[in-house]
Amino acid sequence: MSSSAARKPRAFRHIETWVFDLDNTLYPHHVNLWQQVGERIRDYIASFLKVTKEEAFRLQKDYYKRFGTSMRGLMTLHGMQPDDFLDFVHQIDHSPLEPNAALGAAIETLPGRKLILTNGTRRHADAVLARLKLDHHFDDVFDIIAADLEPKPSPATYDRFLRLHNVDAGRAAMFEDLARNLAVPHALGMTTVLVVPEHSREIFREGWELEGRDAPHVDHVTDNLVGFLQAISAG
Repeated sequence: MSSSAARKPRAFRHIETWVFDLDNTLYPHHVNLWQQVGERIRDYIASFLKVTKEEAFRLQKDYYKRFGTSMRGLMTLHGMQPDDFLDFVHQIDHSPLEPNAALGAAIETLPGRKLILTNGTRRHADAVLARLKLDHHFDDVFDIIAADLEPKPSPATYDRFLRLHNVDAGRAAMFEDLARNLAVPHALGMTTVLVVPEHSREIFREGWELEGRDAPHVDHVTDNLVGFLQAISAG
């Protein structure tokens, strides 16, 4: 657990709703689950736009950075309908995920509601949570469909989430693996936690994905989510 004393990061004693991103937050990035999705996104782009795999890879990264998801870029720039895309890219092997009893116990001790806020689909989220054996620890999942296909970090998505689940942002905490997705929650009053995997550069994350851990909208940074949650409950 680390934070900047100069910024006086927000604490957790007042928190009544705990909001977690899913992929690369509730499980380690090195599991490479999301790399499977990435490969299927590239295959879809190559087929849909009739381009090479190399060009599909370039467009995937460009759209992800500019629009929040590759899907949103395809919808905005090429008029793609999202249903087939979502079905195709989430047909992956979830078996690399293993139950995480320690994380489940740490989440269970947090007082209040626990919610998932993901740019993926509920079907994918349900599969991930089931493999991790965390499904019974969460009250609900807010997915890309609930977000009206508008991904984080769009302010409208957080507004929809807060309204749908009647969340008081000033009494909520958000856990994310991308700092840019914490800017809006922090501005809304949420306590923010950036979950950073160990050996980030060795697992092929791009430079911009690693930026922001010192940003003023990041209250806390951790590379040990279980230990971080245990410390909150113990405090």
